[in-house]
This record gives sequence, C-alpha cells and structure tokens, in this order.
Amino acid sequence: MERRSRPLSLCHVNTKSIVINRTHMLIHALAIIVLIHFRVSYFFTETSSRSKPTILAWVMIFLAELMLSFFWLLNQAHRWRPVTRTAFPERLPEDGKLPPIDVFVCTADPDKEPTVDVMNTVISAMALDYPPEKIHVYLSDDGGSPLTLYGMREAYDFARRWLPFCKRFGIKTRCPKAYFRDDGDDEEDDDGVDGKSSDEYDSEKRKVKEKYELFKARVNRYRASGHGDSCLSSRDHPSTVEVIRGSSADEVVQADKQNMPLLVYVAREKRPSHHHHFKAGALNVLLRVSGVMSNSPYVLVMDCDMYCNDPSSARQAMCFHLDPEISPSLSFVQFPQRFHNISEKDIYDGKLRSYYWTSLCGMDGLKGPVLSGTGFYIKRESLNGKSIHEGTDVMDLMKLFGNSKEFIKYLQQNDQPSKNIILGDSAAFWREAQFLASCGYESGTKWGQEVGFLYQSVAEDYFTGFTLHCKGWTSVYYSPLRPQFMGTSTTNLNDLLIQGTRWSSGLAEVGFSGFCPLIYGSLRMPILQSMCYAELAFFPLFCLPICIFATIPQICLLNGIAIYPKVSSTYSMVFSLVFVSSLCKHLYEVVASGHSVRAFINEQRMWMIRSVTSHVYGTMDATLKQLGMRKASFSPTNKAADDQQSKRYEMGVFDFQTSTMFLAPMVTAVILNAACFVGGITRALLLGCWDQLLMQMVLVLFVLVMSYPVTEGMVLRTDKGRIPPSVSLVSATLCLALLSLGSAFLGTE
Repeated sequence: MERRSRPLSLCHVNTKSIVINRTHMLIHALAIIVLIHFRVSYFFTETSSRSKPTILAWVMIFLAELMLSFFWLLNQAHRWRPVTRTAFPERLPEDGKLPPIDVFVCTADPDKEPTVDVMNTVISAMALDYPPEKIHVYLSDDGGSPLTLYGMREAYDFARRWLPFCKRFGIKTRCPKAYFRDDGDDEEDDDGVDGKSSDEYDSEKRKVKEKYELFKARVNRYRASGHGDSCLSSRDHPSTVEVIRGSSADEVVQADKQNMPLLVYVAREKRPSHHHHFKAGALNVLLRVSGVMSNSPYVLVMDCDMYCNDPSSARQAMCFHLDPEISPSLSFVQFPQRFHNISEKDIYDGKLRSYYWTSLCGMDGLKGPVLSGTGFYIKRESLNGKSIHEGTDVMDLMKLFGNSKEFIKYLQQNDQPSKNIILGDSAAFWREAQFLASCGYESGTKWGQEVGFLYQSVAEDYFTGFTLHCKGWTSVYYSPLRPQFMGTSTTNLNDLLIQGTRWSSGLAEVGFSGFCPLIYGSLRMPILQSMCYAELAFFPLFCLPICIFATIPQICLLNGIAIYPKVSSTYSMVFSLVFVSSLCKHLYEVVASGHSVRAFINEQRMWMIRSVTSHVYGTMDATLKQLGMRKASFSPTNKAADDQQSKRYEMGVFDFQTSTMFLAPMVTAVILNAACFVGGITRALLLGCWDQLLMQMVLVLFVLVMSYPVTEGMVLRTDKGRIPPSVSLVSATLCLALLSLGSAFLGTE
C-alpha cells in the first residue's frame, strides 16, 4: 500500500526562471510605455516642417512598434510559469494491469519518405518496452504504394529477430538504422555484459545485422525491379486494410514463441472528387479502423521519420495518464521532437529551440502544451467529442461517428476486442474495415468537426489541441534527459521555407477564423492559455512589422529623415533599452537551455529570413483561403538526402538552391539595407547629422550583420549553392523601385 501511495509523476515549478522572466517583463513593459508616449507626443508637438519626418513614415513605424509590442505581450504568457516534470515508471502497476496502446504512423510518398526509413520507424514502435500483446501498430499509407506494403511484410519478418535481440540484451536504441549507424555504442547496452555473454552478444549482433542488411536489400531490390511502382494514382485508389504476418520463409526463431505486436497496413480510399484532409484525415481513418480491431484507450501518434529512440516512452507516458491526480482531465502527453541529423552549427535553427525548450515548458505551467503533430500519447476518449456510455441512442452516435454499427458497438462497450479474435474473423469484418477507410464514410458526420482530429486547417495538430483545451481537457509536456523520439529535420533552405510556409498558413488560418484564440479561446480557457495559442496563431504576422523595419527606417535614412530620437535625447536610452533587453533576454534563454551564442545568432538570423519569406507567403495563403480564393494545399517535406546539400550544411554554409520567390525578398532587403547604409554614412559625413541618424544606422548595421550569409551568397561564393546572379539582378531592380517609391512618399514635408 505504501508503494502505491507514492506519486507516479511530479511537477517542478522553475522559481528562478519565473523571477527573472517577470522582472524582465516589468522593466520591458515600462520601457514600451515610455516609447509609446514618445510616438504619440509627436502628433501634439509643433516643429518646423523641414525637420519633421512625414506623417506616413512616422505612422508606419509606430504601427510596427505597436504590433511588435503586442506580440511581445502575447509571448510573455509562455514565460509566466514554466515548469518541468519527473516520471517514475518503476511505480507503475504490473504489466497485466497496464492499458493497451495503439500506435499510428503516417506516410504519404515513398519517393520523399524512403520506405526503409519508414519501416525503421514502424519497427522501433513494435519494439517499445511494453507488453507486446498490448501494442498495436498501424501504418497509414496515403500513397497506396505496393512498395510500402511489401516493406511492411519484410519489416515484420525482421522484427521477429530484432525484438527478442533487443529484449535479451537490453538494447535502448531500438531503431535498427540508428543502432547500426552508431555501431551499437549505447553505453547502456553493454552494461553488465561479462566476457562470455559479451561474445554471445557480439555473435548475435552480427547475425541480426546480416538480417537487417538482407531486409534493406530486399526492399531496395523490390523498388528497383519496378514492382513498387503503383499502377494506381496516389490520389485515386481504393481502401486497403491488411494485418501483416510477414512474407518470407525464414527459419523459425525464438521470437516465434513470443507474442508479437499487431501490425496493420491501412491505405484509405482516395478519389479526386473527395477532399482527403491531409494528415488529419489519415489519422481519423486510423482511429476508426483501430476502433474495431484493438480500440486501445491510448494512442501514440508518430511521423514516419520520427522513430522511438527510447523504448520506455510508453511507460513514462502512462505515469501521467494513470496518475489519479491529473488523469481525469488529461488528454495527451507531449514529448519534444529531437533530431539526429542536426549539425553542430545548426545554421537553419533546425532544433526549434525556442519552441521546445521555452514555449512548451511555459504552456505546461498553465493548462498544458499545444499538440505538436508527433510524439504524443493521447487518450482516445478525448477525441470522441463527448463521453460514450452504454445506452446512448445509436442514431445520435451515427450522426457523430458514421453508419458503422461495428464501430459504434466498440464505442459503447468497455471491454476491448481481442486481436486473436480479429485475426480469425470473417470476410464481413474486413469489408467493414474497408468501409471505415472509404473516402465517403465521413459524409454527413461530425468527423473532423467535433470528433477525431479536426480539419480547420493544415495545422491539424495545433487546432485539435486548441479545441481540446477549450473543452476543458489538459495536457502535459515531458522532456526526459534521453530523447524519447528522434527524427529528421530539414537541412536545406528550400525545404525549410516550404515547411515554414505551410505551418504559417495553417496557424494564420486559425487566427483569421471564427476560432481566433483571443476571442473564441479566451471565453473557454484561462486568458494566459489563450494568449499562448494566440501568439502561435499570429506568429506569422510578425512579417508585417519586420518588413516595415527592413525598409522604412532605411529609406528614411537615405533621405535624411530622423524617425528615432537624437542620441543626446533621454528617449534614445529608452529605445536602446527595449532593443538591448530583448536581445539579452533571448541570449539568456539560449544559454540557459544549454546552447551556445552561435545558436542565438542563428535564431535571430532565421527569424529575420522567415519573416520576409515563409511568414509573408503563409499569411497571404491563409488570407486567400479565408476569402475563398484558394484551396488548402499540402506537400510532405523531402526526407531523401542530397549529398552536396548535406555537405554544405555540415560545413555551416547556406545553400540557396531554392525558388526566386524565396530568394528575391531576402536579397532585396539586403541590397536595400546596404545601399541605404552607405548613403546614410555619406550624408552624415557631408552634413554632420550623426546625432539625428545614428540610431537608424545602428539598426541597418544590425540587419546587415545578421544577413551576412545572404551577402556572401550574392558576392563571394561561386559554388552551386550560391545565389544566382539573375536573382541579384531582379532584386536590385526591386530595390530601385522601392527606393523610388519610398523617396516619393516618405520625403520631407
């Protein structure tokens, strides 16, 4: 009894961070108030028109400062009460009392998401340190590719050898690719291995590695033979549901005497006439199909490139889901995403440090973090939209969940169906499973609106988490020392900006809709939590003030228009305080999270690049979709590596092999800042107006320093990854146009 009374988890409030954060908030807020007073007082001050900047320039800068101040205010909600958590898996009940778990893995394109890598993710999920009879792994193949189905069969065969090897020798890294890439150098793996068992381990390891190489060779040979080429379009194919039992006639191994996790291949029906709702649609199909096959109360969702790096994640998640203090209202446990392919220099800010090390910890101190798309264990009940009890009217349930009586039956009952019964069931069951995966099943239901993963935007994870919190559910963010999930980050500028545009569009779409967090959310959740969601939804709108600050002060500098106070003025200290305190606070957070000054510079640089590229296009895309002028679009990020791009990335050199659409804005901004900086210095030398224009010069110089890789790509580099001269020419033309228009509209009165 004493053992059971001990808590399964603990929450630690970061008192030191709270004191530092709130002190900075107070000082920074006071400085912003003084700044606003300075801007407003301009309109009530009589000065000669010759020394007075134009009203338009002043108003634009003032609006940009107000927007940045508003975004800063929203951002402080993430820093109000940061917490960390501890889990105690050793205090969980015995295996027989642990709840079953369904694992959902989604893939869409075998060309962009290599099949062998996807199968490594599947195998790592099958190898979780959890009772195998309580693990059910489902792969959604939106491409309907025969190659993926073949890979599943081969992966199952290899797993029959891999799972007992991992269990027998206590392997921690249970993704085969990661294990053999590191040559099995997990220091935990060799603990307690004596001379005799070490020889046994080495021998078994060689055999398993041979099996792994054979597995890869078979999948690659199948692909090369052309059998993997689908005769059906990835957008036009029927539904397929198949329990995987393997395909080869390998010798019987010890694993055959042990239970294996259920492995299921699902390719939902896709027709050009039906909207398939991207990843959210695929997850909802898996919810329905798994609902009649295993119906586990908890679901782990993983991206196909995000493998299980620690087999204990299921037990650690259950420490929160089974904790009686928090479990009644707990919807999901979110683990951070970590990436194995991030270089030491991380020039593209691929770690997303500010999000995973700062924002989610802060949200966890309120009502919990946002859903982050992968690496989370979610309670199935929370996705049903309302509690399902026996005796609920079947017709009402069908209006919500569709016309499958089999699915409704399992929604209503508490006993979970047995996979052993399922495996021997009739052909009628498989027809029902395919019906649940059909593209027309959701017509007339509330799937994607009130139940399941929601369809409001391509950012289905954000919107689903937001809605769950609005309904009163809570969540937990848990970041143990050993990363539980490891994946592949974008390591080239093109994929990074495409991905950023997609994210920006999805987030801004929610912010522009009737579900705006500041309105819809503030009525249904605490104000600080709604501010956190609002900051994420409006984050793409950072592009507006950043674009203003990248152009207006520069044009004013070239024309001798002072839009900041003189250096000799007391107000100049206030502006300097706002600027410097923001940078220092950011630097502190970077260093406090265990990262370097280089990471701080990279984050500042990528923030500026994203603001004038992906955030602009994402905001425009969301606006057009809200106006009904454009449909939502989605394309998976390319996971296949390019050797030359990878080499440049490891060297810390930007690769500018991307479209002119992305290159032109950043190059135009750099040329504009360089030209105006030279012009401003020349004006100051000739006319002696340093006191009035020095602050603008410092701002322009800061932009140029942070933009050095762009300048290098234009001027100094000759390799394939440079900025093409044609882009520089187009950007120079745009710069001249901006200068002409700006000088015409922002000249002195």
